[in-house]
Amino acid sequence: MDAADMGDDLAEIIITEEQIKTRLREMAAQIDADYAGREILLVGVLRGAVMVMADLARALHTPLEMDWMDISSYGSGTKSSGVVRILKDLDSDVTGRHVLIAEDIIDSGLTLSWLAGNLRSRGAASVEIAALLRKPEVAKVEVDVTYVGFDIPPEFVVGYGLDYAEKYRNLPFVGVLAEHVYNR
Repeated sequence: MDAADMGDDLAEIIITEEQIKTRLREMAAQIDADYAGREILLVGVLRGAVMVMADLARALHTPLEMDWMDISSYGSGTKSSGVVRILKDLDSDVTGRHVLIAEDIIDSGLTLSWLAGNLRSRGAASVEIAALLRKPEVAKVEVDVTYVGFDIPPEFVVGYGLDYAEKYRNLPFVGVLAEHVYNR
């Protein structure tokens, strides 16, 4: 899928495929330096982080294991309910491990703040966060994000794992969804 396949559903591309690849390589280099001599448990947050986690993992030279969680704080609609539910828990024990959460986007920060606290409470040696995108203007809680790809404005974005109604995840870039799509 590419921009032409979206027709008038795409308002604009804000981060190109090449910019994403370059930034993830830069983040991986910093992670490799920071984790020298240690092994990472890379935890992806389903489903949005699939692309970020896959490409970040391939760029890393640090030994790692991968695991997934599926958590939700969304009720009906597009606003967070503030109540986090674990839909799929980790298969790995985090006790004494260096956990790096791979996330696609940080909006309010509520879910990610809860997740980081939850993993720390399980006895992780460390918990850090690597997020491709962050919307600082809409943050409701302070989340300490060690590795950030891009700060973006509070637009409704899709692509590179991000969806609207489970569509557009397979776009190789991040684009702003046209307002007419979600305001029908």
